[in-house]
Amino acid sequence: MSTNVLVTRPSLPPMDEYINEIKDLWENYWITNMGEKHQLLQSQLKSYLQTDHIELMVNGHMSLELTLQAMKLQGEVITTPYTFVSTTHAIVRSGLTPIFCDIDPDTYTMDVEKIESLITDDTSAILPVHVYGNVCNIEEIEKIASKYDLKVIYDACHSFGETYKGKGVGSYGNASCFSFHATKVFHSIEGGAVCYREPELGKRLEYLKNFGIDGPESVLYIGANAKMNEFSAAMGICNLRHIEQEIEKRKHIDHRYKSHLEGVKGIKLRQEDPNVLYNYAYFPAVFESEFGATRNEVFDALAQEGIEARKYFYPIANSLECYRRRFDVSETPNALHLSNHILTLPIYSDLAVEEVDHICEIILKLQGKRLL
Repeated sequence: MSTNVLVTRPSLPPMDEYINEIKDLWENYWITNMGEKHQLLQSQLKSYLQTDHIELMVNGHMSLELTLQAMKLQGEVITTPYTFVSTTHAIVRSGLTPIFCDIDPDTYTMDVEKIESLITDDTSAILPVHVYGNVCNIEEIEKIASKYDLKVIYDACHSFGETYKGKGVGSYGNASCFSFHATKVFHSIEGGAVCYREPELGKRLEYLKNFGIDGPESVLYIGANAKMNEFSAAMGICNLRHIEQEIEKRKHIDHRYKSHLEGVKGIKLRQEDPNVLYNYAYFPAVFESEFGATRNEVFDALAQEGIEARKYFYPIANSLECYRRRFDVSETPNALHLSNHILTLPIYSDLAVEEVDHICEIILKLQGKRLL
């Protein structure tokens, strides 16, 4: 076994393929500002993600932040604390107030039964998060949003390439935001995108990601710099060619884990929704008291063997130092419980099944079991 297994590792195309893709950048000297690579990747992703409109961004965070600003929202945004802190930061940095809704203990996504009680006259939007590839209860969220005339922006960073009931996940809501960070199933080294419904939102996003510039001597809006460069776009073009094979490899790893851990007392694995075509981006395992070892003990045992798992998401957003005095973590008990018991195990396309077996061996030893 290797002595260093990371929780994830970027998928890379063959080096020659990437070099060939970027050769013409030395010919045209256009390496940023929505060049040919940017335009090509944007067109390809529009088709792959099954969305009417898409705008590429420098990263997933700016996709979220600028979408909130482009929608000209005010007041409160109902969201979940069970997410990467970027989601909460995007709301706060846009001058909005996050209102935290607890999660469903089985799907880890926003508990739709708790949303309406959080809606006030100041509520302008709902920002749910698809977690570990688990898709939110889209029908109920859309129904509530329609009833109260609220915008819906999905944080879809965990669900690239997934479909729900045959439709691309990015086609739901007023907008869905993706991250193409190096650790994701699909990456452009750094990058992101916004899939959106209303064409006018796209025009505002174009302004906001390019300083608000309307022409050589005209700046209409106070914008940011969130443009994807051509080298990142080229990496995205290459990786998109291989995405189906990469997901299939991850699926094989996912099933290998399940062959060892499914049904083990005290270990809760994600239950798949038959309506979702998954991307197998993460392998989350919840270690409850019945297992006989805590999540932290499992984490430490793996670390001693050079295996990097991740307490993801821990701590939850409403308990972080920068928000601790503003929010009451006891109001989201399911999210708090999950954050204290969850561990995402290593998964990437080139992870050897022997390594998966070794990881499971270490885990099951803590319960006194051994693999046959």
